[in-house]
Amino acid sequence: MAEPDPVDDSPVSLLFNPTAGRGRAGRLAGAISSLLTENGIRHDAVPSRAAGDIERLAFEAASAGQQRIVVAGGDGSIYEAVNGILRANSKAGLGVIPVGTGNDFAKACSIPLHWEHAASLLADRLTSRAPPLLLDAGRCNDRYFANGVGVGFDAKVSAIAKSIRLKIGDLVYLLAIFRAMAQGIESPRLTMKFGGEIYEGSLTLANIANGSWVGGMFYIAPHARNDDGVLNLVYAKPVTRRRIVALLPKLMNGTHLDAPEIFQAPVRKCEIIADEPIPSHLDGEVQPPATDFRIEIVPSALRLL
Repeated sequence: MAEPDPVDDSPVSLLFNPTAGRGRAGRLAGAISSLLTENGIRHDAVPSRAAGDIERLAFEAASAGQQRIVVAGGDGSIYEAVNGILRANSKAGLGVIPVGTGNDFAKACSIPLHWEHAASLLADRLTSRAPPLLLDAGRCNDRYFANGVGVGFDAKVSAIAKSIRLKIGDLVYLLAIFRAMAQGIESPRLTMKFGGEIYEGSLTLANIANGSWVGGMFYIAPHARNDDGVLNLVYAKPVTRRRIVALLPKLMNGTHLDAPEIFQAPVRKCEIIADEPIPSHLDGEVQPPATDFRIEIVPSALRLL
């Protein structure tokens, strides 16, 4: 736990993504703002207008000395805010009101998933000037992440989930898995270096986790903690469609690590070099296909309000 921040009576920066949670954040923006006001939290509410806006707004606020930045959105919004704050080399605290689809970061931080409970708890912490919690972040090449990196099938599922507009909550990721399987399961060849070990061969996916959850409902890295100074690598050797279906219940309750195709290890750094460009995601945000991934922990980089 960090020392209490200096007294800051300036309005809190409330950044929200109206499209998060299939539009849920936009519908709740007024109610969230009203609840904070009722609890004595002065704030400036600013919506994002396009992808990248929250990162820019967070960067500008942090660079100007703002010490309290609150995000109402999902994991993608948090990803942008984290990059804005850390690029500014700022010690600004980050508050989270989860109104996204998966809300993996909120789960990892034990933040209530009901927006009203989360906003009320955050308001209590702000008014009581509770010291922020120090959390680790990760870095992949030149980008930061809060929850995790996925390479391979994991990233393909994230891309498909983004394209699904159905308002079905976490189930959008389950639907995306079946659509991804229907399109075929690639297992690219790559070299992966971690903790003094080298893996060379084909993989269906590699997930380098700071938090335990991915896609809202998959407990992919049960040993991951975002305050322990390490990441948790979980990777799967080539698997068939039938095998993925059999593993799904285990992925949901975190008992998949005993499967013969799946391996896990705590790591501080991980390097992945693929034979050809492959998809990846950071906190669920799909990145351009690449061949080189250099991933490392950034200990105690985030200050959670």
